[in-house]
Amino acid sequence: MIILGLILLIIGFVAKIAILWTIGIIVLVVGLILALLGAVGHAVGGRRHYW
Repeated sequence: MIILGLILLIIGFVAKIAILWTIGIIVLVVGLILALLGAVGHAVGGRRHYW
């Protein structure tokens, strides 16, 4: 999810498409939150680890 967010940010920046930039930021933040929760040991979506 983090990689997808970065790809959307890059495409949105290069192509000057604001909606891709916004979606990229949202996906990146959600991915970072899920990775952080998984790293501290909280179950995410029924899984013990979130990759």
